[in-house]
Amino acid sequence: MLIFFWDPFEPQPHDPDIKALLRVAAVWNIPVACNECSADYLLSSPLMEQAHEYRVPDYEAYLAARR
Repeated sequence: MLIFFWDPFEPQPHDPDIKALLRVAAVWNIPVACNECSADYLLSSPLMEQAHEYRVPDYEAYLAARR
């Protein structure tokens, strides 16, 4: 889980880093909270108490299919 508070309306000198962080989270199926409401929802979810089967994306197959 990634909880990362940022203001999308403020120009950030590290904007490429923020986009890279969010891209990595999306690629690896990491739940992301970017505001207080979504962070509270993730942290208080009853699913946090359950086991979760993690799937690693097969990017070799993805790249091979693009060729």
